[in-house]
Parts: sequence; C-alpha cells; structure tokens
Amino acid sequence: MKSLENGKTISNPEITNISEHGFWILLNKKEYFLPFARYPWFKDAKISSLVSVELFHGHHLHWPELDVDLSIEILDNPERYPLSYS
Repeated sequence: MKSLENGKTISNPEITNISEHGFWILLNKKEYFLPFARYPWFKDAKISSLVSVELFHGHHLHWPELDVDLSIEILDNPERYPLSYS
C-alpha cells in the first residue's frame, strides 16, 4: 500500500524582527514586513502581544490579545485592500 502525498507544509507564523518602523513576520518560508504606518494598531502593542500570533486555516492570521485579524491575501496584495481604522 502506497501512502498518500503529504499536504502543503504550513509553518507557524514567527515574528522575526521588530523596529521602530514595523515588524517582520515569517510564514511558509516567506517574510512579510508590516509597517506601523499601514498597520497602526500594532504600533503601541507589547512585544508579548505582538508575538502571540496564530494561524488559522493556512491563510488567516489572528492576534488574540490585540483583537486583530489579517489574511495572507492582504499581506500579498496590500494595494487591493486599503485598510482603515477608527
């Protein structure tokens, strides 16, 4: 009996660096930069809250302590998703 092919590898998201301008998140061997100018709700977050990120369904990032959700589609194509907050 032959085993089925493994599915797509999905790694846990990892915050790899934080600067005064934003932070980098590594996901599935791809690194994204999230500038605070574009994602202001992360700017004053505690580091412990920022690194507590979860991945759901392979494409949905969730920061439970910050109540922030982003899809990988938004990070891959930011020009298609103008973000606003109040």
